[in-house]
Amino acid sequence: MPFHVIILGPPGAGKGTQAKRLAGTRGISHVSTGDMFREAVQSGTALGKQVKIVLDSGGLVADKIVIDIVRERLGQPDARSGVVLDGFPRTLSQAQDLDELLNDRYGLVVIDLAVSDEDILLRLSNRRMCEKCGTIFGLTDESFPSVCDRCGGKLVQRSDDEESVVRRRLEVYRRDTEPLIDFYNERATFRGIGGTDIPDVVAAAVNSVVDEIAPAVGS
Repeated sequence: MPFHVIILGPPGAGKGTQAKRLAGTRGISHVSTGDMFREAVQSGTALGKQVKIVLDSGGLVADKIVIDIVRERLGQPDARSGVVLDGFPRTLSQAQDLDELLNDRYGLVVIDLAVSDEDILLRLSNRRMCEKCGTIFGLTDESFPSVCDRCGGKLVQRSDDEESVVRRRLEVYRRDTEPLIDFYNERATFRGIGGTDIPDVVAAAVNSVVDEIAPAVGS
């Protein structure tokens, strides 16, 4: 039976990296609300303009907009085998809506990546995104390359990675998203793991959790 995976964690914890890797390993789809929001912003639609204002301020997009987008996405054929959810849910209301949406049709594995605020600030201040293909680069030196080594696009700092915005995002996370840990903590399918190691080590831990839980929820 198919199952869904939720990757939780503060902004910059590596949710996107781990979600993409896990989806590739398991042969299921990676569903990122952040990617969908950025596509809306780039489209220049009325919705995109509303989303841009919220993202640039470090806030959260309204629950109704988010759940409508996710409901539509989970209704697509490639989601029938299960998906890895990245950036959703971010509020208790969204988590409750997701439970109703799934209606016990799938198992739900929840993994929380724990990373300190200090590490988050360091990571995001040294992160750049290709404005052409959207690839994220974690940079460790003071000399930033100017182009993407995958498509040649220009590397830029996302507006929501600026330090003042990151601090605001962390405040919003503590207030609105961190309570999800308590919401899911009592479930047998919840696990918390450290997210400060290199991506390969974290990926191994994530896969170990899925190997442990998935057979039970998929039975």
